[in-house]
Amino acid sequence: MRRIVVVGASAAGLSAAETLRREGYDGTLTLVGDEPLAPYDRPPLSKQLLAAVWESGRLALRTPDDLTALGLDLRLGVAATGLRRADRTVELADGSEVPYDGLIVATGVRPRRLPGEGAHVLRTLDDALTLRERLTPGRHLVVVGAGFLGAEAAAVAWRLGARVTLLEPAPVPLAHAVGTAVGAVLTRAHLDRGVDLRCGVTVTEVTEDGVRLADGESIEADEVLVAVGSLPNTEWLDGSGLALGDGVICDEYCEAGRNVYAAGDVARWHNPLFGTSMRVEHRTNAAEQGMAAARNLLRPQARKPFAPVPYFWSDQYDMKIQAYGFLRGHDEVAVVDGDLAERRFLAVYRTGDRVSGVLAVGMPPKAIRPWRQAVASGAMWRETVRAAVPATEA
Repeated sequence: MRRIVVVGASAAGLSAAETLRREGYDGTLTLVGDEPLAPYDRPPLSKQLLAAVWESGRLALRTPDDLTALGLDLRLGVAATGLRRADRTVELADGSEVPYDGLIVATGVRPRRLPGEGAHVLRTLDDALTLRERLTPGRHLVVVGAGFLGAEAAAVAWRLGARVTLLEPAPVPLAHAVGTAVGAVLTRAHLDRGVDLRCGVTVTEVTEDGVRLADGESIEADEVLVAVGSLPNTEWLDGSGLALGDGVICDEYCEAGRNVYAAGDVARWHNPLFGTSMRVEHRTNAAEQGMAAARNLLRPQARKPFAPVPYFWSDQYDMKIQAYGFLRGHDEVAVVDGDLAERRFLAVYRTGDRVSGVLAVGMPPKAIRPWRQAVASGAMWRETVRAAVPATEA
């Protein structure tokens, strides 16, 4: 294998490239990225960068010297447009073609949008800087979607002095992921600060003056941020013969096809730890999966299943939220430490008869570590969670 191409120059793609070099690969290594910028970190876009606590220079994942040391054939500012697997070639938007012996797909996701023009999204550095310029004190920002991204942006806008309206179609934000009780706690943090949070409403269109709801009501705003989820960037793979469906479909080794692997937000793989297919849009997973895909591509005879305990974090107002595991589709939640009302607690999640996840707000790392291990070991619920701890409905 003398030519490896990594498509996607963000956390997962960079991690894959670095791992290949670290593991001894000395052939041609092409890294393709559709943005003209060198790889940078995305989680701070909705936190430190949007809040103007950081400037853009702090987001760089590696220095120019670090990238040079990798000996990359670096193709930035050009998107991949097609894959011809029969002759092992990646087609690029500038008309060039890149041959490969091994391929890692790490093209990430893009924001979902709503009908209408003028709304902000928050995925790239330019997105964040443009929105930051508009968030001056007294401006009215409507955020469509109260998931983690929308909630983080709403919290930052409030801190910057903007007036914030947060619109969410679900009765309780994030209940599908973290449970109703925990979702209600996170909701209260917005309400206590005067954010106009409206649940059970559907936005159908972005207008010149704001947004329009399904019931015909219009809400005026100076700025609109749409944070209603994302779509995997897989269109360039249409017709390639790879299985696509809410991402690039992979096995437990992150393999999508012969000598083709996927990593990061775009990869939907079978996680044997949980016995299910998942696609994880979190920074830690991107880096870990990039490493796993690179190792499995480079040494197929020694492949290892990628079976992580997913981790994510979120900063909202004065709350530090951390979670391990796979919380979606859980059957039960038990608060095992702290108090929901005080927004300082540790909640454990059950799926079937196993501990499947843990979420902490305002708790020290030592409090959550044993529960991460419980998830990793597939601990049985009854044997792990004290019978005296009251459980709440999911």
